[in-house]
Amino acid sequence: MNRTPVDSSALRSVGYDAALLVLELEFVHGGVYTYDAVPGRVHRELMAAESLGRYFVRRIRGRYAYRRLG
Repeated sequence: MNRTPVDSSALRSVGYDAALLVLELEFVHGGVYTYDAVPGRVHRELMAAESLGRYFVRRIRGRYAYRRLG
């Protein structure tokens, strides 16, 4: 999956597969994680958020099944 670099102190890049509803996040401090069944709205809101890290904590972490890729 292609990821887009982002300006964030928490995230290095963000990718999204709209067909599979999979969100892929690369964190600044290491690790790439995929999150399943994430609606497109959540991806759009994340990318538009003033603080991507804060949005992740409030709207993604603990709400979607995930797995670490690397």
